[in-house]
Amino acid sequence: MWIDTHCHLDASEFGGNSLGVADNAAQNEVSAIVIPAVSPANFFTVAELARQRSSCFYALGIHPICVPAAVEADLDTMRTAITAALENPQAHPRFIGIGEIGLDFFLPELTTVPMREKQEHFYTEQLKMARDFDLPVLLHVRRSQDIILKYLRRIKVAGGIAHAFNGSDQQAQTFIDLGFKLGFGGAMTFSRALQIRRLATQLPLEALVLETDSPDISPSWLHPATNTPAEIPRIGAILAELRGLTVEQVARQTTANAHRILPRLLSA
Repeated sequence: MWIDTHCHLDASEFGGNSLGVADNAAQNEVSAIVIPAVSPANFFTVAELARQRSSCFYALGIHPICVPAAVEADLDTMRTAITAALENPQAHPRFIGIGEIGLDFFLPELTTVPMREKQEHFYTEQLKMARDFDLPVLLHVRRSQDIILKYLRRIKVAGGIAHAFNGSDQQAQTFIDLGFKLGFGGAMTFSRALQIRRLATQLPLEALVLETDSPDISPSWLHPATNTPAEIPRIGAILAELRGLTVEQVARQTTANAHRILPRLLSA
């Protein structure tokens, strides 16, 4: 069985058929799908998807791309929602952590000094929540690896996943040393993605998890069509080919890695 550790199943690209997409993935041996929130506006939606399908799990967070519109009260809303999920596990059995949070210094509108400062504020406040609640985090890391890591050294959290990892060997090792797994997905399937494929080949398999980032980052055989979590087994097969392993070995190890870093997947 396989786990998609990062999938925006509530996205409009699925045309209101999110549950059907989840069912199709389950038929393709994807046993779990982690759905990160991006702002308080979709906290209820991701939780409801998880309530309706036992294969779906969710995280709560404010995405850096949503930070421009965010207000301080959103952090209070997030803390309240996390508290409610943890205090009433029967009503929220598939809440697994904090995410998607992080920093994005790729989009021009997010790189002004005021916006960088606002992103860092929301990122660090959400890291503090993860620390306070002892929860793992799902990190958005785009042209921001070193600053992401700087705050992880200061604010100790229970590990997590550096989603869509595309950094250096040294940055990869630092994430691993801090207790993080690295997410690999569709980008790895392109032959021209030399750095990502090299990392996927050379990093310890125990440090890797699989993801789709659906509906985005479609694999080579789908691009530019909409990505779905049903593609995880084929993405995993590419990783197996790159590493000279069997598909079963990769499925077993990446699933174990996801369970280790997101322990509430198992407790649910």
